[in-house]
Amino acid sequence: MDARDKRGHDVEKLAPRRYSGFMNSTAIAKTRRPEVAFGAAARPALLLEWYDRHRRELPWRPLPGERADPYSVWLSEVMLQQTGVKTVVPYFKKFLVRWPDVDALGRASLDDVLRMWAGLGYYSRARNLHACAVAVSRDHGGVFPDTEEGLRSLPGIGSYTAAAIAAIAFGRRIMPVDGNIERVVSRLFAVEKPLPQAKPLIQQLATTLLCESRAGDVKSRAGDVKSRAGDSAQALMDLGASICTPKKPACSLCPLDDDCAARTRGDQEIFPRKAPKKSGALRRGAAFVVTRGDKLLVRTRAEKGLLGGMTEVPTSHWLAVQDDKTALKQAPMLKGIAHWHRRAGVVTHVFTHFPLELVVYTAHVPARARTPAGMRWVPISTLGDEALPNLMRKVIAHGLGEIK
Repeated sequence: MDARDKRGHDVEKLAPRRYSGFMNSTAIAKTRRPEVAFGAAARPALLLEWYDRHRRELPWRPLPGERADPYSVWLSEVMLQQTGVKTVVPYFKKFLVRWPDVDALGRASLDDVLRMWAGLGYYSRARNLHACAVAVSRDHGGVFPDTEEGLRSLPGIGSYTAAAIAAIAFGRRIMPVDGNIERVVSRLFAVEKPLPQAKPLIQQLATTLLCESRAGDVKSRAGDVKSRAGDSAQALMDLGASICTPKKPACSLCPLDDDCAARTRGDQEIFPRKAPKKSGALRRGAAFVVTRGDKLLVRTRAEKGLLGGMTEVPTSHWLAVQDDKTALKQAPMLKGIAHWHRRAGVVTHVFTHFPLELVVYTAHVPARARTPAGMRWVPISTLGDEALPNLMRKVIAHGLGEIK
């Protein structure tokens, strides 16, 4: 019977091939220096050999040997910021069908982009995505710059995203460092300094894992002969996602296990070390779910700031000190409301910097009730077309549950 790991994978097929001269951990421990140096030199090639056998199939990745599409790389990298692959895949496919290239996305309205993005979270990414598409289409003829510096000049593209696009789409010899790569590198070198202070060191160490070009490698559009830089980065990303996982890493399947400092020590799971997180203070507020027949009262949040440009029902301020009496004074002014009905319970949501609790109040108004300034009525049946963040979807569901 074939040996299989806990996920049912054939261990023999998953296990990376070793170079015949690569020594095991026991031999390295006995002879130390010379073999460790050889192991360090072999790491990039071992990673690529493993990647060529076990790379993940992702909709934004081209087939082996084919050039990556800069638009797909950029779109996926923006979506993947603080979001898992499983969540991103359907959004990526949906965007690509609606807007197949950067010019099409640049011609779209921000409202349409926000609607399509709804549910993916961190909505500043959607605003930056649209702004970047407009800039590439308007200022660069629909062609992404092929250097890290040129990419960083675009709206919403920071140092990591620029490095990822430059490496993956254009073969530039740069190592982008995401969370997966941080974990792999911090374990491989047993980096004791905690994050985020360790980021510069991890970046420096990760760069040593870039593979030089080989005969037959496909050149990048930028003409950079070190064209497997993108594969080196993606190999580390895949390694972190599938083997060097946060808990219970499958070290026996790792191509670098014989040369991993944390593996040798037996304390892999403590890396990367992290400074204690400071959680923000709880904020409270009220949300007002108002119906007029089969329509709901909504408004659009300010373009800048938290949930910028998204659709919401009216709310009070979100403050650490907020009571019902104060919150009700911030309810929308509508004629015909004799009494606000408080919905039992609260809606909770956790943002990056603070948790939030909202009490939900509901009310009905007559068909002729005027619309408060800056607000609008939308059919409840078409709420799916609105750019509603997850928080507001929860609030509306909570409020309409009582009304129905």
